[in-house]
Amino acid sequence: MAHIIVVGNEKGGAGKSTVSMHVATGLARLGHSIAVLDLDLRQKSCARYIENRQGFSARSRLDLPCPDSFPLPEIDPATLKDGENIYDQRLSAAIAQMEPGHEFILIDCPGSHTRLSQVAHSLADTLITPLNDSFVDFDLLARIDSRGEKILGPSVYSEMVWNARQLRARAGLKPIDWIVIRNRVGAQRMTNKEKMEAALDMLAKRVGFRVGPGFSERVIFRELFPRGLTLLDLRDIGVRQLNMSNIAARQELRELLKTLNLPGVSVDF
Repeated sequence: MAHIIVVGNEKGGAGKSTVSMHVATGLARLGHSIAVLDLDLRQKSCARYIENRQGFSARSRLDLPCPDSFPLPEIDPATLKDGENIYDQRLSAAIAQMEPGHEFILIDCPGSHTRLSQVAHSLADTLITPLNDSFVDFDLLARIDSRGEKILGPSVYSEMVWNARQLRARAGLKPIDWIVIRNRVGAQRMTNKEKMEAALDMLAKRVGFRVGPGFSERVIFRELFPRGLTLLDLRDIGVRQLNMSNIAARQELRELLKTLNLPGVSVDF
């Protein structure tokens, strides 16, 4: 069976699609077969990124390692039995299509609560939750006191992950390895940054996730999107000299993939 990676939270703008794109292409570049399913049925940023990559590769006559992108299949409502949910069946059909020939399946979830996203979380062997370095985003995981020092209780997203874990336990599946990654972390030492770090460490012990490194805010990520490229592709397209920002971004991706600790993956770029 393929190892399922889900990238999700319930807030837009946290960098889910950027993380999905780089994890998927990073695994492909490391020689692993990976299928991608984009559940953001309106925006489809991750699916479009792969289309851009395939198109750029064809035009440039480059054999860039690329994930396989799959659409969410349509299901005839007439085939459903009493009590069956059409979105559950569409997701099950997608997984059945993707599993043959792939070591990994990556599911990119929308930045909102949907039935598809909820079911996808229950399928996750590895769950990656990108989080901007802000207490506005932290509120998605837990309620915190006005001083930013005491956890008052879990919030809506943590409760959804808890329910997904309960479903997996009842089905006899292994626990979800949940990694929360901090995106857009400022380079300067600031009080808010230190409070966020302390709050996440407290919540990690209480709710049960690991804290991992994310991506800094870099223009290069947005610039490469129309061609479907990552920083790992720059030498393939003729860029021989990387600047310090590009080198730092490559290191961020390397550290993220190492932190995920995916089965059979050795990060050697």
